[in-house]
Amino acid sequence: MPFTALNSRMVQATITPGQRMFSQRGAMLAYRGEVTFTPNIQGGQGGIGSMIGRRIAGEATPLMTVEGSGTVMFGHGGHHVHVVDLTGETLYVEADRLLAFDGSLQQGTMFMGAQGGVMGMVRGQVTGQGLFTTTLAGVGSAAVMAHGGVLELPITPQRPVHVDPQAYVAHRGDVRNKLSTALGWRDMVGRGSGEAFQLELSGQGTVYVQASEEKL
Repeated sequence: MPFTALNSRMVQATITPGQRMFSQRGAMLAYRGEVTFTPNIQGGQGGIGSMIGRRIAGEATPLMTVEGSGTVMFGHGGHHVHVVDLTGETLYVEADRLLAFDGSLQQGTMFMGAQGGVMGMVRGQVTGQGLFTTTLAGVGSAAVMAHGGVLELPITPQRPVHVDPQAYVAHRGDVRNKLSTALGWRDMVGRGSGEAFQLELSGQGTVYVQASEEKL
């Protein structure tokens, strides 16, 4: 059930009988055909465990289940939309950045400290994001939202990537993260409101970076 980009801020998905997808509530812009939209209270494909994880995480991004036969156009708040195709990997993304995703993907919730230890927890405080993040695993596609478009940066064992925490959107693959401190030029000119922190991602995978540091 791949997404088709209509423009930089809208995607379209084909819904077929017997399949389903999930999206943020309010993300449907228009549709054709016999399609139903119902509130999802079981945490997507992850079931009750995912729902509990979302509640613990304090994530207030409700989902809806999309089923039937037709085409649906998705977008939200005029944000740029980027499609990530998964072939068995796991995508780590903040819940409020998820626009829509295939029902074939297994949804879960992961404690960021499990990847970054104490620094992973500090990251939550610095970025204003929760200590938990949403995971999507399996084969399928997910549409994520960002400000000003998204750049995909490869991460390799020889070349870790350092990202401004506010510019981070998501990552996938076998990647570890930790928060480090570093003084940049903005701190030198008196604009250091969090710029001294960098998110270091190492391992093998991809990180998705937005062009603007604004929050959704």
